[in-house]
Amino acid sequence: MNEIAKQFPESFLWGGATAANQIEGAYDVGGKGLSIQDVMPRGVMAPRTDGPTPDNLKLKGIDFYHRYASDIALFAEMGFTVFRLSIAWSRIFPNGDDEEPNEEGLAFYDRVFDECARYGIEPLVTLSHYETPLHLTEKYNGWVSRELIGFYERYVRTVFERYRGKVTYWLTFNEINSVLHVPLMSGGIGTPKDELSRAELFQAAHHELVASALATKIAHELLPGSQVGCMVIAMPTYPLTPDPADAIAVMEADHANLMFGDVHTRGAYPGYALRYFRENGIELEITESDREVLAHTVDFVSFSYYMSVCETADQTRKVAGEGNLMGGVPNPYLPASEWGWQVDPRGLRFVMNQFWDRWQKPLFIVENGLGARDELVEVDGVTTVVDDYRIAYLNDHLVQVREAIADGVEVIGYTSWGPIDLISASTAQMSKRYGFIYVDRNDDGTGTLTRYRKKSFHWYADVIRTNGASLG
Repeated sequence: MNEIAKQFPESFLWGGATAANQIEGAYDVGGKGLSIQDVMPRGVMAPRTDGPTPDNLKLKGIDFYHRYASDIALFAEMGFTVFRLSIAWSRIFPNGDDEEPNEEGLAFYDRVFDECARYGIEPLVTLSHYETPLHLTEKYNGWVSRELIGFYERYVRTVFERYRGKVTYWLTFNEINSVLHVPLMSGGIGTPKDELSRAELFQAAHHELVASALATKIAHELLPGSQVGCMVIAMPTYPLTPDPADAIAVMEADHANLMFGDVHTRGAYPGYALRYFRENGIELEITESDREVLAHTVDFVSFSYYMSVCETADQTRKVAGEGNLMGGVPNPYLPASEWGWQVDPRGLRFVMNQFWDRWQKPLFIVENGLGARDELVEVDGVTTVVDDYRIAYLNDHLVQVREAIADGVEVIGYTSWGPIDLISASTAQMSKRYGFIYVDRNDDGTGTLTRYRKKSFHWYADVIRTNGASLG
C-alpha cells in the first residue's frame, strides 16, 4: 500500500483524557456539592456510604483544581492539540436541581479553558462523566426519574452559554452504554442493581438518550460550528468457537452494546431493541416529544477502547474476565494486564471499522491506555519511570489506528487515558497508573503530589511532533 495512504491526517488531534472526579480533588472547595463519586471510596462496584470518607482518594484527586496551570503546561510540552476533561456537574449546580448556577464553579472552568487557549490546546469537554450530583441520586433515584432531563438541560444551557467561543467539541455522557452494567456510577441510580428491574434500567437509559439528543439540539442552536459527540465503550466481541450459536451470541451481545450508538446516530430505536423490549415485557414511556428530540443526531462518535472479549452460547464456559464490566468471556489467544484486561491492539482497528461501516460518522478515540504499577527510578540524575511496557502498548494500538485510517475510516483524533496519573474509576486506586506524568501519591493518600516525566512522556511528545511517523 502507498505509504502516503497510511499516515495520520494533518488535522489529526493528539492529546490525553481525564475526568473531573479523578483529578480535581477540592470536593468541598468553591461551592461544589457532593457527587456520587464522593461517596464511592472503593470505585465502580462500591456500595454507597453515608458521606465522604477519609480513604476516598477522589476527594483530593491529584489536586488538579489548584495545579491545573502547571499540569496543562506539561501537556503543552508534549505538544497536545486537544485535552479531554469533564465539567463536574455538582461544581456548577451543587445539588443538580438548583435554580441558579454556582459562579465560583463556572469561573474555575473559565480559567482552565483560558489556560488551554494559551497553548493552542482544544478542550474536548464531557458534560457528565460518572459524577451525577449526589442529591439527584438521593431525591430522584438518578436517571430513573424523567425530571433529570430538565435539570440536565438547565446545566447544559448554562455551560454552553458561558463557554461560547472557548469550547468546540462536546461529549454528552461518558460511556453511556455502561448504565446497563453499573447503574449507580453511570446513571446515578441509588437502587441496588440486583433490585432494579429491567424496565427501570432501560427507562433510565432512555432518559439519558433523550437528554443527550437534547444537548445536541441545544448546542446546534446556541453554538454554531460546535461539534457534539456521543461516547460509548467499544467492546469488540469475537465468537469463542466457529459454532453458529456462538456467532448469534456475539450478535446479541453487540446489540446490547451498540444500541446506544444506533440511537445517537440514527435518531430512533433499532428493530432489535424493540423486539427485546417486547419479549421481555418492557414498556418504555416514550413521548412524541421524546421521538422528536431523539431525531437530533450527533456529529461524531467517540469511544473508549481497552479490551475485547469473546462470547459463547455455552453457559458452562461463560466466566467473565477479571476487571471486565461488560460481560463476555476471556480470549484464550490474548494476554491480559495485571488487572485482567485483555490486550488486543488489532481489536481497535476491528471496532473502528465496525463503527465507521455501521454509522458513517467521524470517530474520536477518547480513551485508550494501560493501567500498570510504575516505579520511580533515577536515570542520569533524573527521577523518572522507565515504562517501556506502556510505550509498547500505546505504540501497538496507534499503529492499528493508522491501519484503520488506511482502511478509509475517518478519525478526528486520539486522547490517551490518562495523560497524568489519576485515581482509577474501577478500583479507586492510585497505584493503577496510566499517565505519561507520574504523580507522587499513594493508595493510602500519602505523597507530595510532585509530578515527574516518565519515559513515555518523551516518547509521546515525539509521536505528536512527527504526527505519528515515529511509530514503530
